Amino acid sequence: MAARSWLLLLCLAAAAGCVVLKARAQPDSIGFINIDCGMPGTASRVDDTTKLSYAPDAAFTVDAGSNHNISAEYVTPQLPRGFHDLRSFPDGAARSCYTLRSLEAGLKYLVRAFFMYGDYDGLRRPPVFEVYVGVNFLSTVNVSEPGVPEMLEAIVVVPDSFLQLCLVNIGSGTPFVSTLELRPLKTRFYPQANATHGLALVGRANFGPTNDSYAAIVRYPDDPHDRLWIPSVDAANWTVISTTSWVQNIHKDLFGAPSKVMQTAITPRNASKNIELFWEPKPVPKDPSLGYITVMHFSELQELPHGAVRHIYISFNGRYVEDFTPDLLYAETAYNVIPVGGYARYNVSLNATANSTLPPIINAMEVFSLFPTTNVGTDSIDVAAITAIKDKYSVRKNWMGDPCFPKALAWDRLACSYAVSSPPRITSLNLSFSGLNGDISSSFASLKAVQYLDLSNNNLTGSIPDALSKLPSLVLLDLTGNQLSGSIPSGLLRRIQDGSLNLKYGNNPHLCTDGNSCQDVKGKSKLTAVYIAVPVALAVVAVVVLLLCFIIRREKHGSVSSRSAKPRIEPTDNAHDDHSSLQQRNRQFTYKELQIITKNFQTVLGKGGFGVVYEGFLEDRTQVAVKLRSQTTSDKSDHGVKQFLAEVEILTRIHHRNLVSMIGYCKDGDHLGLVYEYMPLGTLQQHIAGNDGRYLTWRQRLQIALESALGLEYLHKGCSPPLIHRDVKLANILLSARLEAKIADFGLSKAFNHDDTHVATATIAGTPGYLDPEYRVTGKPTSKSDVYSFGVVLLELVAGRPANLRDPENTSIIHWARQRLAQGNIEAVVDPRMGGNHDINSVWKVANIALSCTAEASAERPTMTDVVAELQECLELEKGHASGDDTSGHFYSANGSDRPQDNDHSTDVSRSSTTFEVEVERNFGRVPTMPTGPAVR
Repeated sequence: MAARSWLLLLCLAAAAGCVVLKARAQPDSIGFINIDCGMPGTASRVDDTTKLSYAPDAAFTVDAGSNHNISAEYVTPQLPRGFHDLRSFPDGAARSCYTLRSLEAGLKYLVRAFFMYGDYDGLRRPPVFEVYVGVNFLSTVNVSEPGVPEMLEAIVVVPDSFLQLCLVNIGSGTPFVSTLELRPLKTRFYPQANATHGLALVGRANFGPTNDSYAAIVRYPDDPHDRLWIPSVDAANWTVISTTSWVQNIHKDLFGAPSKVMQTAITPRNASKNIELFWEPKPVPKDPSLGYITVMHFSELQELPHGAVRHIYISFNGRYVEDFTPDLLYAETAYNVIPVGGYARYNVSLNATANSTLPPIINAMEVFSLFPTTNVGTDSIDVAAITAIKDKYSVRKNWMGDPCFPKALAWDRLACSYAVSSPPRITSLNLSFSGLNGDISSSFASLKAVQYLDLSNNNLTGSIPDALSKLPSLVLLDLTGNQLSGSIPSGLLRRIQDGSLNLKYGNNPHLCTDGNSCQDVKGKSKLTAVYIAVPVALAVVAVVVLLLCFIIRREKHGSVSSRSAKPRIEPTDNAHDDHSSLQQRNRQFTYKELQIITKNFQTVLGKGGFGVVYEGFLEDRTQVAVKLRSQTTSDKSDHGVKQFLAEVEILTRIHHRNLVSMIGYCKDGDHLGLVYEYMPLGTLQQHIAGNDGRYLTWRQRLQIALESALGLEYLHKGCSPPLIHRDVKLANILLSARLEAKIADFGLSKAFNHDDTHVATATIAGTPGYLDPEYRVTGKPTSKSDVYSFGVVLLELVAGRPANLRDPENTSIIHWARQRLAQGNIEAVVDPRMGGNHDINSVWKVANIALSCTAEASAERPTMTDVVAELQECLELEKGHASGDDTSGHFYSANGSDRPQDNDHSTDVSRSSTTFEVEVERNFGRVPTMPTGPAVR
């Protein structure tokens, strides 16, 4: 065959559009959005082929740009109407964006853009510019020829109720766009696309059509999701197999290949040959690719003669990955769960096995580049507020796209804060001399993180909103030089008097500073003493009340600490004199006191390697947990004492809401004990095991995972020196009465320096099943050792199974989960006790995080900071999940697509969705521009 023929995509790929757009460009009844960028007027037009509508730019709020027609020399009868015009953005703005609204946060969408240059500007210099999906870089558009359209398509999970597609000027020509399209997808489709990763289309081929005309392209309505299936024809090397019978998708299919595509297939014309497919990436600057995902679609289309067998095996770059027999008239898929990268050429070979009497076939193929979507946009409340402000005052500054991110493209006269594990927040807004008219928008009061708000020297009228006094971070409010009237609100007056706010309000001639008259304060920020008297009196009363509360609280806590002698460190033998400098702020108990507290060690809460944990009550009835070292001979070793003293030292200096807190300790002769806060719901291990008949919901498990990760992140990043826990496991994660998770048991923890790559240790410490394999070999634990153990914890939370299990032989949960996830069968991994009440994307994402954490090489694992960020996104995704509902049901009906369970061909997903897994590579790749069609990236 012509080896590249499946990638030679036609330039006629983008003819159809869809949806009549309303005033704010809302989706139509099937969720489609289509925009003909640059089409004049306000009327929509209907495409003759798809019977769907294009809406012009007028349906959107577009701040910049101008409409153009392409040069007449490139207009042909075959050229789709959407390529005849375009919108370009020559106004000098760094970023120009379209906003697609009325989407559903947390759902999955396909977004597509076409770029037909057509020498519209007469310069014969096709531009180069960048495209972002939201705040995440997607690709660089590099128009190869004036008459060849470029196409970008991505599948992404939308974090908000809107999605922005932005064109960024990089100084190599004016950005432009011809067509924008958006399609909702079922949540389970394309599981590799989740909250942290998107899929960028490289190519989508339909094998078997007998011609490569535009009419042979399969899209809506034959594909209800309007993917473009480009015909791939090679009559010299391929024999076409076809049917008119309906080809069904299996139950809960993950890709939904349309029957029209699956009704044709190819097989080698020479029956002894294989089917060989390949693509060659070309690395480009700023390429975000994390590797490639390949999806191959198969179906047997004809009844085979008696005794005939078609058995296919797949190899990827010479490596065997899977073999299977396609079912008659049922669509099956083979795909890799983990992206593959780093090759100069990617080769897929479909071969007949030794016992096969028929050659291999294939019906269709998709190739995607995996790209990160981990960048987080500005806080959604801040975005809504600043957008409302922009609309109200018709602000025409460089305000397009996300307000804060990327930093280099942040909006003019606006400053933001950037935290590691939370969205950016707007902290400063300067709209002085901006020609603002009308009253002060109530939306300013929604900018809860703003510290400096400058609205001076405009034409603002009306009163000052008292809601501005509720801004917790506001320290400067400048209203100088406006036409404001009325009195200064009492809330702002109180903020002035307590010193938390500097209010500037001069040159507002109609602004009243007392109840009877108005005065021109000429820029002063102080008020008359009469007007201040009432707030001062209120402030004094408040201070007195606070002091009384503080005294009462201090006496209460003081009574607790006075119950025993002054904290002290008992003398130790010479081997441990270096531990006599333990901090004094934690109470030291005698062994006799521990007997009293625990009622002579009456109630056992749990047992561990160090000893037994007992229930106890202090004199004020505060419930505590008392961990006492076992008195067996082996536990009296120096090692046991060192472990105890190490935990005491650590607990005296670490303070975090997700780390268990120490109340005191006991070192009384041979008696060693720890007294720490009581966690009434016990260990996470008890809940996952379900010993009490109860189980945790998926959202609860996610919250626990996030809180545990925050505790570990603090150990790695927030402590000085930082710490490695070295024994992260379910049994060492404790739960409060409110299911708040806290890391416990720091006896094996070690300090390390950020400059060091490992901690020197004489012995291997940890728990089998959680132990980092690299640490076992080298004897050198790192912070990534904790990451590995935490990955095991995540798998246990997903699966509800222990770290070591039988399946039926002894195996690790990592191996057990990888086998099933490699088959795309996430439901075979998920704990059935959760009753299916979970968002499948969030479960997939956590499973992927766990697999990353448990990579064999520590360099391939994320940091705990990375894990925290991804788990936060998982939790947000799950919060948007309607309990027990199929979120995809808003758009599509499953009628006719679920596989009958009483059919002879009935096969579950794990059987029919053949998958292959290849080793992750770190190098990036890119598909070359196709010379005869849209350069699909």
